[in-house]
Amino acid sequence: MAEAERWRAMAGPWARATLPDDQELDVVVVERVRAADGTWWYEADAILPARYQEADGSTRPVGAPTRISVPAERIRPIPDEVYDAVPTRGAVAGRQWRVEACRRQGPPPYARLHRARACWQATGDLITTTEAAQLVADGLARQCDVCRPDPSAEQHD
Repeated sequence: MAEAERWRAMAGPWARATLPDDQELDVVVVERVRAADGTWWYEADAILPARYQEADGSTRPVGAPTRISVPAERIRPIPDEVYDAVPTRGAVAGRQWRVEACRRQGPPPYARLHRARACWQATGDLITTTEAAQLVADGLARQCDVCRPDPSAEQHD
C-alpha cells in the first residue's frame, strides 16, 4: 500500500484547506474550535514530507502529520467524508466560562466566575454562558477581580 493510501486508510475525515497563499491541501480534520472572538477554526493535520532514518543509517521519505489551524471559511468538505464525529469546542453561543469553588470563609457566594481562556487565574469546571449568567444572577458566584467577566452582556445559548 502506498504511503498516501496508508494515511487515507488510517485517518479521517479529510477536507480541502486553502492555505494563506491560496494553495490547496488535503488535510485530516481533527477538531472544530470557536475562538474567544467568535470566529471558527479547524485544527487539522497536514501530512507533510519528512525523512526517516533506519537503524542501518539509510533514509527514506515518509509522511508526517503536522498540526495546522485553518479558518473555517478556508475549509471545504470532500464528498463522501463524514464529519459527524469531529469534536467541537466552543460551540455554545458566547464565551466559555470557568466556575471555581472557593473556600467557605465569610459570607456566600462560594464560587468565582472566570473567562475560561482570558484569565490567568481561571480554574474550575467549564460552563456555558447561560449557566454563568444564572449563577451570577442567583448570587451563587462572584465575578473574578482580574478578568471581570460579565456573562449577562454575552449572547445566550
